[in-house]
Amino acid sequence: MALANKSHEAGPQEDCEGSSSRSGWGLLVTAAVGGTLVALYAVVTPFVTPALRKVCLPFVPATSTQIWNVLKMLENRSGSLVDIGSGDGRIVIAAAKRGFKAVGYELNPWLVWYSRYRAWRDGVHKNTRFYISDLWKVSFSHYTNVVVFGVPQMMPQLEKKLEEELECNARIIACRFPFPCWIPDCTVGEGIDTVWAYDLKHSRGCETKSLEITPKTES
Repeated sequence: MALANKSHEAGPQEDCEGSSSRSGWGLLVTAAVGGTLVALYAVVTPFVTPALRKVCLPFVPATSTQIWNVLKMLENRSGSLVDIGSGDGRIVIAAAKRGFKAVGYELNPWLVWYSRYRAWRDGVHKNTRFYISDLWKVSFSHYTNVVVFGVPQMMPQLEKKLEEELECNARIIACRFPFPCWIPDCTVGEGIDTVWAYDLKHSRGCETKSLEITPKTES
């Protein structure tokens, strides 16, 4: 009976120790998971939230199909290229690999710094530039190729800005959303990967005039 009582008394004590051990492990696991989530949130938040913009433009990275469609619209083109709302820089970097001197403008500083790192990592940092800037405060007049990632509410104003600033030989490539008034010269893709190309000389009705040389007549 004495042995039985000792055994009976030891049982609850062992259960308490086991429960305490499990509780300790549970706290450690919870702390580890919580710490991981906090760290992940700290890293991801600057990329997916707007950078204090008046018009919210959360970062949505270009898909590989979309990049391929943009590059297709740039075939047989040369000169400088600018990506308005360049995000993490993947369009700029892809264009630089095709020989363009490519520039990206982005308001979110975290994305700009990350773009610069990616360009350095991919070996095209000499042919790329990334700037932290509001697109409405920048003139795009010296670019011949323009890539735009916009939202519907900003497209009419951006259409007017580009038409006023760009030369007739410029090509504008819109991703995800078309311009409201211009008629695209070419469209590639479907859904979110759709890309529209506009040659400004057609949108403006520019005409190339050739000089006619009249031969002199001898009197």
